Amino acid sequence: MKNTIKVVLILFTIVIILIISLILQQDKKEKSNNSGGETVVKEKSDQEKAEEFAEKMKPKIEERLHKKDIHHFIEKITFKKKVVISPMGYVTVDGYINDDAEKFYFSASLIHKSNEIGSMSYSPELSYRFKDWDKYKGEPDIKENYLNRLSEKEREQYLKDIGEKE
Repeated sequence: MKNTIKVVLILFTIVIILIISLILQQDKKEKSNNSGGETVVKEKSDQEKAEEFAEKMKPKIEERLHKKDIHHFIEKITFKKKVVISPMGYVTVDGYINDDAEKFYFSASLIHKSNEIGSMSYSPELSYRFKDWDKYKGEPDIKENYLNRLSEKEREQYLKDIGEKE
């Protein structure tokens, strides 16, 4: 009987100690959250950091788009507000050209560690606006086949966009 009482007292003491330590830890946590007039520097979230990085990289994205635009098709570049962080850690920025988000969209994957554009992808329509047909001079059928797939209105617009028609 004496051993049972000793075991119960030891267990009761351990439980009391645990309860007191939890109360003290909670009190300590509340005090640390309460700055008491001290200046508290809030750390930025990953999303905020990604948005700042994307904003810093937009001129580089614009530069790359203009470099690809050999026909001087681009009049206006618009970036979407939403910035996405991929599971691989890339910051993805989307946008579109000349106010046509349906036809002329692009996506840029940015590498935060090296401040570089990892890759860019373009909608098919935008990609064709960047196509250098001079590379296919020996094979004129390639351009003609592409143009034949377009309606007359689309063909006219495409030729205007690449500067071959006024």
